[in-house]
Amino acid sequence: MQKFFYMNNITFSIIKPNAVKSKFAGKIIDEILQADFEIIALKKTRFTKEQALTFYGIHSDKPFFDSLIEFITSGPVYVLVLRKDKAIEKFRNFIGHTDPAKVEHDKIRYKYGKDITMNAIHGSDSDENAKLEASYFFSEFERV
Repeated sequence: MQKFFYMNNITFSIIKPNAVKSKFAGKIIDEILQADFEIIALKKTRFTKEQALTFYGIHSDKPFFDSLIEFITSGPVYVLVLRKDKAIEKFRNFIGHTDPAKVEHDKIRYKYGKDITMNAIHGSDSDENAKLEASYFFSEFERV
């Protein structure tokens, strides 16, 4: 069986509730594909409060934690596993700075984000986190 994770080639992303509600998910997915990322897993889902607390637990001591949990559980999301050479670095550059007000106009977060919390999209920050985050939503079998 082929190993799924190849260091530097896989990243995980979430199209967040504000982008889904605003009907931007299709546009974002199209831009991801146009940027030559291969989608190897994709599903529409919704965070339960328990899942959100686990997924974002690393931020539990931050002042924005409660509003983050409220936001991410407020509606459906799309979760994606993407493949490309140097995927994490290239995807984070592709989506732009966390705060849409501080990002170049051609970046996903500028085009579709509202503010630092409702910034439309999440991208993993390391190989380890990409693997961990993807495992919350996809079995090894689902990642083809």
